[in-house]
Amino acid sequence: MERHGAYIDFVSEPGFELAIKSLENRSSPPIRLLNIRKEGPNEAEKTMATVYVPHQKRGYFLKKVKEYTEEVNRNNQFKNKALVESISDIRLSVLESFWRADERPSIPGDEPIWVEVWLSSDHDEVIERFHALLRERQFSLGEGLIKFPERAVEVILANRAQLEYLIDASDDIAEFRLAKEVASFFIELENRNQLEKVRELLARVTIDRNSNIAVTILDSGVNSGHLLLRPSLEDADLHTVDIEWGTHDHDGHGTLMAGTALYGDLLEALNSGAPLQIVHRLESVKILPPPPDENPRKLWGYYTSQGISRVRIQAPGRKHILCMAVTSTDDSDKGRPSSWSGEIDRVTSGYGEDQGQQLFIVSAGNVEGSDNFRAYPESNLTNEVHDPGQAWNVLTVGAYTEKVRITHPTLRDYEPIAPSGGLSPFSTTSNTWSPRIWPIKPEILLEGGNVARGPNGSIFATEDLRLLSTCYDPQTAQFLPFEATSAAAAQASWMAAQVQGRYQDAWPETIRGLLVHAAQWTDAMKERFLPDSASKGDYAKLLRICGYGVPNLDRALYCAANSLTLVSQAELQPYDKKDGRPITRDMHLYRLPWPLDVLRDLGASKVEMRVTLSYFIEPGPGEIGWQDRYRYPSHALRFSVNGPGEEENDFVARINRLARDDGEHPGTEGSGDHWVIGNARNVGSIHSDIWQGSAADLATSNLIGIYPAVGWWRERPYLGKWNRHCRYSLIVSITTPVETVDIYTPVAVQVGVAIPIEVVVR
Repeated sequence: MERHGAYIDFVSEPGFELAIKSLENRSSPPIRLLNIRKEGPNEAEKTMATVYVPHQKRGYFLKKVKEYTEEVNRNNQFKNKALVESISDIRLSVLESFWRADERPSIPGDEPIWVEVWLSSDHDEVIERFHALLRERQFSLGEGLIKFPERAVEVILANRAQLEYLIDASDDIAEFRLAKEVASFFIELENRNQLEKVRELLARVTIDRNSNIAVTILDSGVNSGHLLLRPSLEDADLHTVDIEWGTHDHDGHGTLMAGTALYGDLLEALNSGAPLQIVHRLESVKILPPPPDENPRKLWGYYTSQGISRVRIQAPGRKHILCMAVTSTDDSDKGRPSSWSGEIDRVTSGYGEDQGQQLFIVSAGNVEGSDNFRAYPESNLTNEVHDPGQAWNVLTVGAYTEKVRITHPTLRDYEPIAPSGGLSPFSTTSNTWSPRIWPIKPEILLEGGNVARGPNGSIFATEDLRLLSTCYDPQTAQFLPFEATSAAAAQASWMAAQVQGRYQDAWPETIRGLLVHAAQWTDAMKERFLPDSASKGDYAKLLRICGYGVPNLDRALYCAANSLTLVSQAELQPYDKKDGRPITRDMHLYRLPWPLDVLRDLGASKVEMRVTLSYFIEPGPGEIGWQDRYRYPSHALRFSVNGPGEEENDFVARINRLARDDGEHPGTEGSGDHWVIGNARNVGSIHSDIWQGSAADLATSNLIGIYPAVGWWRERPYLGKWNRHCRYSLIVSITTPVETVDIYTPVAVQVGVAIPIEVVVR
């Protein structure tokens, strides 16, 4: 077939973004942006974009460069300045240009493999043109076709030479990706073949054996003899709360948790040919008894805290990321504290005799049963987060799913219950809890698998729709399927370890805050749970179902390093005494280092600012009304941003009034209401919201105040804790869709180290 254009790579200067939108031109014949990727170390990372340029427009970019050298615009700047100055190199694309960097080691050689081909259009004529090319060269085409806006995806069997031919012969290639195997592929292998896959993975793994970061699995024990776990789980790090139980995994669940906590998505790790670096180790604490003592009536808070004590004593210098997917369904707490959740809040808070704050990740608990799955998603809305997932200081993890591919030939008539990107059928919610009192739970969602529905409403939990992890009996099998909020919580602990590994000095409050700050709702969540003109009440309900959405690891790492993100770890004294009476004392004021001139020049262009405030409370779980002096949290913190045009003195006076007030009142955000969530965010001990508005308005909304709200430290002074200090982490970032404007450089010059200004509440 005759080619009508060329594939070109554009490369940015190190540390700078390309002016992406300027690389496309939709007029016929269109110049099409095909893929974007990041390459290189953080400090010298380059952005690379592959663009299809029709022969008829081969002079398009040369004309842009010529205009840059010869013309100025009405602002007396060189024409096309943002585009031309962002480019450091232009070159013809090669096969590697169409692959993500982490998958390039898997580009086939002489032996063909199954590859996803992403076409640059979803139009039928483009797909048929591609099929004709495949027929002409006798390619093997796999089953299925997926269409997205401006993309179509099919699977072919091809080697390197065949893929290079497609680039040379077709105008319609956008990218290549590995065709991923589903969990059933690995599970159905003979154990000896599974063992080969294990060894192939280990050959690509680099382990930091000196790491001081550990994910601690509190569960049924872990089998440390599994080849994938052995290098990262020493005998000294196998614990039990009862010596008679042993440390072995009698159930299998703990070993499933360990495999995911160590490798993240194990299925992705096995499918990828890329090197894998493990930056943390594992610890195991057996808190579940083996048979016949399967379900005793025990004080689970005691067993949990005893388990935590054992790892702290064994390795006091480590940063322990605690992870537990053991929950209770005996009682409906409706968000109210229990002895279990209260004890977890106590031992993680850092305010008791257990010294030091701890990051604790807990699963939300699961929706179970075919009737509930048939009633999806309404059943998720009435099945509440299980105890102890209501604990304020923990990061509670629910589940969503992208698993919708069913390959088993006997299940051709079955369909996945949840759509791709939707709430997992397994995920519980806090939709039935009082929205004014109890925390937003779960805070984040990660992959938890899906369920298949067949003819006549039959339900089947096929392995095609589940995750994969390590089997507790490697003599029988290396892998087992894994699903639900347990799998999601284990992935969250892996993600937290990656962030802690990058930022060694980050507090537990900061790690929790970054994961929430990096979360976003998927399109499927918004389509299902938000009406077209969503109100704050609609977003408040979405929060109770999907939390803050799905965190992206790159975003979490990027947040803490990005010059457009402020991260502050600080301490204040919320209360004091005056004339023998307890009073509210300190607040902190930040001047946000936004580039005012640049934002003003953007004028009405839309921008977003996200603010996340994370802190731990000391619990007061005795139920005596949960209000007045018997409030559950020791203290509370809030944030507020000055409204457009609100001067500093007026802003300080306003939040002074808020800090002195005993209650939460609507309309406290100053002039102009730009927040997506608003007052519904002010529950629990992590608060996150999104400010949306014009760049011009954000330019003058450049002050943020952190101030205390009422807690029992202040209301019960006879307990002698009214003068305690508390820690918090504040994360603030801005984004703009206008890619031709450089807002990075001005901020990088100003931001430095974020230091709060202390203000005494009067």
